[in-house]
Amino acid sequence: MKKDKLSDLSMQLSVDVLKLTKELRAKHETVISNQIGRSATSVCANIAESKYGHSRADFIAKLEIALKEASETGKWLEMLLKTDYIDEATYKSINKTCSTIRILLIASIKTAKSNLKR
Repeated sequence: MKKDKLSDLSMQLSVDVLKLTKELRAKHETVISNQIGRSATSVCANIAESKYGHSRADFIAKLEIALKEASETGKWLEMLLKTDYIDEATYKSINKTCSTIRILLIASIKTAKSNLKR
C-alpha cells in the first residue's frame, strides 16, 4: 500500500513542480527552475527505479537517493517562498506532498534495512 501511495505522491510532486517551473521560466528564472525541476522529477524517477532494483541493497540505494532529492526539493521550495517567487498557499500545498514523501521514504528505508539484516 505504501509503495503505491509513494509512487502516486511522487508523481503528483513532479507534476506540481513542473507546472511551477513553467511559471518561473515565464519570469526568466531558469536557474532555480531547472534545479527544482531536476530534484522533484528525480524523486519520482528513483522511486520508480527502486521497484526493479537488482538487489535489496540497490532498492534501498534508490530510495535513499529519492529521499535526498525530496529534501533538496523542500529546500528549493522554501527558498522560493522566502524570495516571493511563490505564495504561501502554493508552498504549503507542494511542501505537504514533499514532506509526506520524505516520511514514507524514511519508513520504507528503515523497513528495508531491517529486512536486509534478517
